[in-house]
Amino acid sequence: MNRRSAAGTVYADVHALGRDMRLECLWIDSPRPGAPLLVFLHEGLGSVSMWKDWPRQLCEAAGCRGLVYSRYGYGQSTPRPPQEKWPVDFMHGQAREVLPALLRALGVDARQDKPVLFGHSDGGSIALLYAAMHPDAVSGIVVAAPHILIEDVTVSSIEEARRAYQETDLRARLGRHHADADSAFWGWNDVWLDPAFRAWNIEEYLPRIACPVLAIQGVDDEYGTLAQIRGIRRLAPQTELLEISDCRHSPHKDQPARVIQAVAAFVGGLESHR
Repeated sequence: MNRRSAAGTVYADVHALGRDMRLECLWIDSPRPGAPLLVFLHEGLGSVSMWKDWPRQLCEAAGCRGLVYSRYGYGQSTPRPPQEKWPVDFMHGQAREVLPALLRALGVDARQDKPVLFGHSDGGSIALLYAAMHPDAVSGIVVAAPHILIEDVTVSSIEEARRAYQETDLRARLGRHHADADSAFWGWNDVWLDPAFRAWNIEEYLPRIACPVLAIQGVDDEYGTLAQIRGIRRLAPQTELLEISDCRHSPHKDQPARVIQAVAAFVGGLESHR
């Protein structure tokens, strides 16, 4: 049975994108009755274990329950077959089909128990798309270093990641967090470096977002400029921006206390307007 309300790891059997998949999930409990649900969407090379203890710290500070999961191809979820190439719109599919199917499999009625999404990098883009596609099934989103369009700096950094995977111990380090490190790395790296991906852009979706948004980015982000989160506010004016100095692509790692404080305040504001 997929459903589980107690804290701990569970594997959810999901059918989406024309395939069956088993997704690794971690539940985080809250002692507070009626606590909001905070769903964590990882970056392009992330997984449940790569978040470490940060989701629990944030849930405790914000008074939330938490759901952390590894997407298809990542962590201990079903690996991507070597010959499978991700389509350019892979993030659209995650938002449109996979996350709703996962919530259903876990017994979460997102239209009644409207979650708050915390998405990092690719996960932030998926959170934006989900909020645009399912406006009645989300109460708010926090996006950290999201992508809304392709920049040269992004492509250059992903090219550097490819060299690191081939020439350094990056593959071994990722192997500590993924059942199949090649599945995780090449699925992400190949599509981002596909020439067709240079036209990827989700700006048209942003005006459809009705819920509150907190957009966070490091001033020193090596994977994107501040044009990313400023573009979100331009198209979704309800967006609150947090631009953090001395911070690169992972604000929750580089400036964890600052991010926890901001997200806890954001979630508290959502609750006060219920």
